[in-house]
Amino acid sequence: MTQTDLQEQILQTHAGLIHRVVMHCNHPGSVPDLEQVLQMAAENDWTTLVAAIRDIMSGNRDESMLLQLDDEDRVIVASILRGLQDPSTLPGLETDIDSSMAAPGIAGLIHASRNGNAQALQIVGNIAAQMLKAGGDMSILAGRMRPLVEGERDADKLTEKMGSKGQKLMLEIIEELLKLEAN
Repeated sequence: MTQTDLQEQILQTHAGLIHRVVMHCNHPGSVPDLEQVLQMAAENDWTTLVAAIRDIMSGNRDESMLLQLDDEDRVIVASILRGLQDPSTLPGLETDIDSSMAAPGIAGLIHASRNGNAQALQIVGNIAAQMLKAGGDMSILAGRMRPLVEGERDADKLTEKMGSKGQKLMLEIIEELLKLEAN
């Protein structure tokens, strides 16, 4: 396996974490499960990585932090730092995503976009572009991101022509959005 293949594998394995950290940094509080994810990572002996991520979350963007990390952690942290500068560099999310993990993050970004956060809107656009490439329910969901940002909440309209997994994800996004909008 080449170094590039290994880095790509690391990025794909940790894409969800990388996206969550970037979402949180761009819109604090938009990723309700981030603390839980970081605690699990720390419990699995990823303490150096978690410390670096917490450092980034507190505002540090100095690339010298990469020098203290092992190869795998360095790939993850470098991707987070690049993603904060240019969201289009974020690794693609797996097409068979766990809706319970994805829905809160996507809903948080849509909510932030509705409230005028330009960075969140840019990330929503990048996520939609990745979903479009994935095909199937993900491409249908990509086409429904704009209506969601514009305030559409009709579950029948938004889940039309989707399979069960796509419908489940959409319904969880709508549920999360309704909670955010109620507060």
